[in-house]
Amino acid sequence: MNSSDTTQHPAPTPSAQGRGLVLGVESSCDETGVALFDPASGRIVAEALHSQVALHAPYGGVVPELASRDHIRYGLRLIAQTLREAGATQDDVQALAYTQGPGLAGALLVGAQLAASLAFAWRKPVLPVHHMEGHLLSPLLADPAPRFPFVALLVSGGHTQLMRVDGVGRYRLLGESIDDAAGEAFDKSAKLLGLDYPGGPLLARLAETGDATAFALPRPLLHSGNLDFSFAGLKTAVANEVRRLCGTPLPARGAVSLPQPQLPPTHPRRADLAASVQAAIVDVLVAKSLAALRETGLRQLVVAGGVGANARLRTALAQGAAGFGAQVFHPPLALCTDNGAMIAHVGALRLAEARCDYAVNVRPRWALTELAPPLSAS
Repeated sequence: MNSSDTTQHPAPTPSAQGRGLVLGVESSCDETGVALFDPASGRIVAEALHSQVALHAPYGGVVPELASRDHIRYGLRLIAQTLREAGATQDDVQALAYTQGPGLAGALLVGAQLAASLAFAWRKPVLPVHHMEGHLLSPLLADPAPRFPFVALLVSGGHTQLMRVDGVGRYRLLGESIDDAAGEAFDKSAKLLGLDYPGGPLLARLAETGDATAFALPRPLLHSGNLDFSFAGLKTAVANEVRRLCGTPLPARGAVSLPQPQLPPTHPRRADLAASVQAAIVDVLVAKSLAALRETGLRQLVVAGGVGANARLRTALAQGAAGFGAQVFHPPLALCTDNGAMIAHVGALRLAEARCDYAVNVRPRWALTELAPPLSAS
């Protein structure tokens, strides 16, 4: 999706760049994130985040039109807040980075237009950023941080991928989900258990009091011999268990689907089923991640994306990796979900690509492997 504005201006002179900060804007889905990153010190100077959870909760999921409008409502005020907290002005910003994709088209357009408009007004270069590269490289902001090369497990609401990472922009896909992502499996299972939106974190909390061995749920593709994932069948198995627990007959093969019941909050097996779902997802993620380490011979595993905040997954990966001398790295917990800091960080890493070109081109679908190394590394 494009705008027709192709106006270009000369790059600003160094004297107009002040502290040389990179301003990042994230708006790919249901969180508006803004941050200022200092390439000289390698740290986040200030950041602000607005979550739309309460806005979408009554609908049980993200409503794209509402998400776009909320980004419009909060984007500019978060930028002003971030500059104020940093004690910075537009003169301290040397470039603006924004999420170009993947994500919701309307939401991406809001952030892209906001960043491009400010860049045009401030006479600063602008840089489009890949959302998943932001997640992928966010563990570099942690202490300790991984060093290239490493294996990366990207686990979010829409993506489950294993990548070999040899440097910025040097990514090779090892395996990915062929249907539902891990985050979708968490959220869809949570809905079947009668949990509110967003269901994944609520399911994990409920699982803390349950027996993870209570239900024999499938581990799809666990022994497939490759590094791909599949979680759609797990969701179907959970739906069938819910039917049994509710005393609802399973639909006959080939028959019209019956209404799917949800497990009532008072059901005594609810926590056990939550724990069993979480265990099934974690077992697959851990097994495939460790297989990727063995296959590549690498001894560093980076875990990024919202599902990477799951405590059981973190513990299981650390224990499994330690078994053959590997180390697991995570971004700071606050940077696991969508945020502006990861966009500003990638903007700093790719600063040589920033241009005073204010045309907007968002990419709702965009493979991470299409990226190239930064121009400065060519």
